[in-house]
Amino acid sequence: RATCAIAESAEFLDPQMIGRAQGTLFIVGTGPGTPQWRLPESEKMLRKATDWVGYGLYLDLIADLHNGQKQHRFDLGQEEVRVRHALELAAQGKTVALVSSGDPGIYAMATLVFELLETGNSGVFAKPCAKDNFVAEWQRVHVEATPGISALQAASARIGAPLGHDFCTISLSDLLTPWETIERRIRAAAEGDFVIAFYNPVSRHRTTQLVQAQEILLKHRPVETPVIIARNLGRDEEKVKVVSLENMDPAQVDMLTVVLVGSSQTRRLQLPNGEVKVYTPRGYDKKQENEEISPVA
Repeated sequence: RATCAIAESAEFLDPQMIGRAQGTLFIVGTGPGTPQWRLPESEKMLRKATDWVGYGLYLDLIADLHNGQKQHRFDLGQEEVRVRHALELAAQGKTVALVSSGDPGIYAMATLVFELLETGNSGVFAKPCAKDNFVAEWQRVHVEATPGISALQAASARIGAPLGHDFCTISLSDLLTPWETIERRIRAAAEGDFVIAFYNPVSRHRTTQLVQAQEILLKHRPVETPVIIARNLGRDEEKVKVVSLENMDPAQVDMLTVVLVGSSQTRRLQLPNGEVKVYTPRGYDKKQENEEISPVA
């Protein structure tokens, strides 16, 4: 005698998927560039992966960890293609590392992974698919993200502590966000007196947005407000300098640069050795004053 259990699946089952191991997609942030700024968890995931997917330059920055992993290199601007390819590989049962610089959740690849998991081949991401259950295959993938050191953190550490009080980040790229929306956010941040980190300040074909941001900020901040221009952080060509908001030259900024603009409270400090540091006070001096004048209970 034998016992047999039969159940009806709510979805179509692809016979080719039966018995196939669950794939894994690691979304890895490698930091700005130098290996010293890579987190141990990121390195562990990269070593564990059988396949690396990423922009060619990002894969070059982790070449010291390469140990037989198959590399899938893509050009700049092929973000959606990269993510789709990574999901396809993971759906085949492979362990895949989708590589981003910085933190993968900050203007990087993680958000696109989850967008595609939600929308699949529908809506704005519509693409021809070879199998009716292509998206269902993606749903089997185990997705895990690891944080990374972002450019604004690296720039802040290099120059002092400009992010010591309230700050925000704004991308100046209008490729996916209308300029009117970006401009509104700049005005709100300027009026709110936030320290601002500008990502994607310029590109080869987009050179006016940083100029317009500077004009907006000059209406709300002193002309001597410190601005940190940090380029190629963690790489051989790294350069970090401090200028005033009035004297910031957008022509000296490129797509490998992050720009930090101080608030009205941000200070420029010259140390005895001549080194320049920038910091934004938290207000401890005011706290001490309040404690000194507080009545005794």
